[in-house]
Amino acid sequence: MPMILRRFPLTLVCVLLIWYLCLFSPPSVPEVEQIVGFDKLVHITMYLGTCGVFWVEYTRARLHWRRTPLLLTGVVAPILMSGVIELVQAYFTTNRSGDWLDFAANSAGVLLAWVGHISFLRYRRNKEQR
Repeated sequence: MPMILRRFPLTLVCVLLIWYLCLFSPPSVPEVEQIVGFDKLVHITMYLGTCGVFWVEYTRARLHWRRTPLLLTGVVAPILMSGVIELVQAYFTTNRSGDWLDFAANSAGVLLAWVGHISFLRYRRNKEQR
């Protein structure tokens, strides 16, 4: 656990922030609520940002985890966390509701961050080979 706190502090802050934002009662903003798809864009951005921070911290720490633990930590765990949050919202809160489209948007954000990380690694490898 101390290694995770030392190597991934910003990721952990983002995860805690996601939990807070997903469980508190947001104020009503009619102007924003009228924008179609804005909520889904927010979900994609939250998970893209959080997982992007994870991949940056992983790269900067120069860690070399095996593929399975890396994918479990950087892709599967955030998607599972997203599903748990949606279930908690649906069954354990009175002010929020779970939504499968929110889960899909969260998963899209995670996958976009992963694709961005892979693209960055390929770009860096090609640049070094020149």
